[in-house]
Formats: sequence, structure tokens, C-alpha cells
Amino acid sequence: MQTTPTPAGPAPGPTPAAAPVAALVLAAGGGRRLGGRPKALLRYGGRPLVEHAVAVVRAGGCADVTVVLGAEAGRVRATAHLPGCRLVGNPDWAQGMGSSLRAGLAALPPHVSAALVMLVDTPGVTPAAVARLLAAHRAGAGLAAAAYGGRRGHPVLIGARHFAEAAAGARGDAGARALLAAHAAELVLVECADVAVPDDLDTPADLARWSAG
Repeated sequence: MQTTPTPAGPAPGPTPAAAPVAALVLAAGGGRRLGGRPKALLRYGGRPLVEHAVAVVRAGGCADVTVVLGAEAGRVRATAHLPGCRLVGNPDWAQGMGSSLRAGLAALPPHVSAALVMLVDTPGVTPAAVARLLAAHRAGAGLAAAAYGGRRGHPVLIGARHFAEAAAGARGDAGARALLAAHAAELVLVECADVAVPDDLDTPADLARWSAG
């Protein structure tokens, strides 16, 4: 596993083809510990959380954005303003994040070089963190993850050649964990603690803290 210093990116390597990196926003969760409110529609900064997540990945450099919806998908489509996004429904969302990752990867256009996987419930992730992962990919990384004090977190970047393996190993709430473990030696950790916060939003206390912040 490689770790990049901050603010410099990873050591120079082969540059991937000029194909774009697609953002994959996983926004299907039902918010069980939040009273059953779909996470996509939780309010953050005066707008639905899914809108915030899409704005972050776009500001970080991803023009192609796919959003995976699940819990109350119809209400999310009707309520959230997501122009230009590819909206994918995941009928199996209750099985866990892995099903959403599989649905999202299957919906990506064939010309992308990688997917930047963003969780809708990580409002502390910033455009700067997204931009650092894209820079790592341009420098040659086929697998990269934001790190916080050296510890792997989100977002995660998955090169296109790993899509099939990522989908095959995505089960329950594990997401890309199996893929990253199998390729730990080539995973590039991109330090982002100075520009982002990795905490997710799972409980009413989390929501109150983020809303107050």
C-alpha cells in the first residue's frame, strides 16, 4: 500500500488515457438509524444531502455523475434537483451498499477510465479531496482512496480494469472492501485530513452535529 504526502501527489507514473473519471454517488440508504428517512433527502446546507454530494464531486473535477437511488427513490427524483446526472434505481438497496455499487458500476458509460465512489452521507468530503484522488489517477494510480491520518477512508477511486472484480466482491455493506484488500499493494492512499473530514452521518446525533456545523 502506498501513501502519498500532502500536499504533493503520488510519485509520477504512467498517465492513464485521457478518458474521463465518472463520479458514482451512492445515495440509496434508508437511514434506518435516522428514523427511516432516506439519506439522500436529509437537509444539509439548506438542500438535500444528495445535491450537496453531487456538487462536491463536480467541483472536484467530475463532469460525468451517476447517482444510485434506492429508499424512496421516487420522492428523491421528485424532490432533489440533479440536472445532468445519470439516475440509477437500485431495487435491492436494502441488501446493503454492495448492491448499490454493483448497480452503479453497471450503469457507467464504457469510455470512462475510473469511477470516483462518493458516499452521500459523508458531508465533510470536499472538492479538494476529490481533486487529489483525480490527480493520483492521472499520475498512474488504478486504485486510490482518501486517507485521514494514514487511515483509509472515502472517497475511493476504482480504475476501469477493476470494475468487474469490484462488482463481483460487492456484497452486503462491504462495498469495495474486498477489492481493496486483494490489491492492497497497489492501492494509493491520498492524504486528505487537511482538507476534508471522513465522518459519516448515521444517527440523529450525527445529523444534529453536522447541521449545527
